[in-house]
Amino acid sequence: MFDTGNTAFMLLATSLVMLMTPGLAFFYGGLVSRKNVLTIMMQSFVSMGWTTILWVTFGFTMSFGNDIGGIIGNSKYLFLHGISVTTPFGANTGIPMIVFVAYQMMFAIITPALITGAFADRVKFKAYMIFLTIWLIFVYFPLVHMVWGGGLFQKWGVLDFAGGIVVHASAGAAALASVFFIGKRKNANTKPHSIPLVALGTGLLWFGWYGFNAGSELRVDAVTANAFLNTDVAASFAAITWLILAVIFEKKPKILGMLTGAVAGLATITPAAGYVTIQSSMLIGIIASIVSYAAVYYKNKKGWDDALDVWGVHGVGGYLGIILLGLFATKTVNANGANGFLYGNASFFWKEFIAVTAVSIYAFIFTYGALWLINKATPIRVSGEAEIEGLDKSEFGEEAYF
Repeated sequence: MFDTGNTAFMLLATSLVMLMTPGLAFFYGGLVSRKNVLTIMMQSFVSMGWTTILWVTFGFTMSFGNDIGGIIGNSKYLFLHGISVTTPFGANTGIPMIVFVAYQMMFAIITPALITGAFADRVKFKAYMIFLTIWLIFVYFPLVHMVWGGGLFQKWGVLDFAGGIVVHASAGAAALASVFFIGKRKNANTKPHSIPLVALGTGLLWFGWYGFNAGSELRVDAVTANAFLNTDVAASFAAITWLILAVIFEKKPKILGMLTGAVAGLATITPAAGYVTIQSSMLIGIIASIVSYAAVYYKNKKGWDDALDVWGVHGVGGYLGIILLGLFATKTVNANGANGFLYGNASFFWKEFIAVTAVSIYAFIFTYGALWLINKATPIRVSGEAEIEGLDKSEFGEEAYF
């Protein structure tokens, strides 16, 4: 009944995407100070538990239930009702529905965790848990439905192979809103406490991203292989481009910059991985690094305390990736895709631009409003004394190092 090859591949891809959240925890953990490393890691790991609970109870049906007004799914799959071990997913994948449930769940887990890097070192855990819940319900689940679940954007012809709109642009816009609402840290010049941890996290993210992008084809075919290679090519070109930029503008090659560039390339290729040529992915990687480098420079110049550059890397990367998809997409790579602007289809470009812009604006406005409401119910920001002491001790009573 099921295609064992496709099913095995998707289970592997699901495992790879799951690994990205611990990878993100290490990546962020190395970037913060010694006294806040457990806190930032906890914010990633707790999403693995809590988001899973929300997903299997009502998140999946909100995302992939029958369409209601183009915005949200109905209660068809509430508590995964009606999904048995023999329920198939799709006509061409040959995989069980439960595998698709698990695969998409891993995307839901990591997306809000991305936002945490923006407000590192200064947010109460209780407030974060409320924010995590609200953001998933009112931003992430509806976006999944609109883009991938048969909703408004999908019906309109908008494409997003693996999450440029749904994951990176939305999380990046939310990160920027949180920076503006929460304000600066007491010590905004904190240096990364462990670059080796950042390198470990980058390696895990890069490795897991093959499941993130190639797995989004939901079966094994030529598009899968193309997405896999595009992922590595874009990340590699972006990493080396950032290294060159560091030599030009900072006079020395920086490993932290190269690692950041790789993540920028991965974020930018994500929406386009299954729709563009290998040659286009080379350009996408180069452009990703240049634009993200400029965004981080601009952020620093403006004094925005996006602690771990979530907006500059993921937000700008996701937004840019959708724009470049609108330019470079070609049906010669994926017959189920579209031709972009450079292949004679200007309307597709404008659909992508309008969709990613609208989503970014919505995610920004909703996040700012949600934080304002949460702050009315319970303080979002820790006290000045707790921030100086470090959140590991003040919030959890634990220390990473003795």
